[in-house]
Amino acid sequence: MDNDLAGSFESIKGAGDGSPLLRTGCANWIGHGFLRFTRTIHGVGAFGLITLGVLVRKWNVASRVIHPIICGQVYRAGVCLMPMVAFLALALGLVIIGQTVSLLSRVGATNYAGIIMVTVVVRELGPLIVALLVLARIGTAIVIELGTARATGEVEALEAMAIDPIHYLVVPRVIGLALSIFALTIYLILMALCSGYLFAFLQDVPLHLGEYLGQLAGALRWEDFVLLGIKTLSFGCCIAIVTCYHGLARPLRIQELAGATTRAVVESVVACTLLDALFIIVYLLM
Repeated sequence: MDNDLAGSFESIKGAGDGSPLLRTGCANWIGHGFLRFTRTIHGVGAFGLITLGVLVRKWNVASRVIHPIICGQVYRAGVCLMPMVAFLALALGLVIIGQTVSLLSRVGATNYAGIIMVTVVVRELGPLIVALLVLARIGTAIVIELGTARATGEVEALEAMAIDPIHYLVVPRVIGLALSIFALTIYLILMALCSGYLFAFLQDVPLHLGEYLGQLAGALRWEDFVLLGIKTLSFGCCIAIVTCYHGLARPLRIQELAGATTRAVVESVVACTLLDALFIIVYLLM
């Protein structure tokens, strides 16, 4: 017995010192994580392709039913979030943009204000902040709504009535979130730039309105407008597909909705961050 205890003690001590047992455990953990990641990519990718196929194939099918649902999603994810987006835009302009202009004026470099504002607000923070806000307010609700519909048998009832659940439940949310994030991003950018100049004006920064607008116009390129539209629409489609996938793709029990919502939020944040990094590379290559 003493030999067995000594052997157990040595094995535990060796595991703490980086023995093959600990390395095997780490390798298993990494392997399980990689397999889980690949399964998620496969599942979300397949769900996205199915949604795209339904969107193209049934574009004009039951338009009198689908179009009002799309308008409802735009109202919920866009119009209802305008007060919150306005508050964030004012905070962004006053705290970040106004402070940047104030610091530039101290070193006599106010001619770079337009470039910094376009880079920070238009290219990066504006689309990402709106996407995260829509994810927090609407994306979580989508998972709960679709997960509850799947758990209570509503999805099976739609299939029994020959109604495609992807066409009825997913496509309107994808289009609605994409349009909402695009419109809210434009709204936030305009308000942030205006509030930034207002803060600079109140701080007596030597920057005239005409000069400020000229710097913004000089810093903006036509590629910025194109990439801004593509980025915001991509964010909306990505968030909608990921959240709909976790709420609809597999059967759920009511008690599993919290875990599915958490996974959807985490994966949506990761996906939006990776998309943003991809667009950063595109900006650098232009």
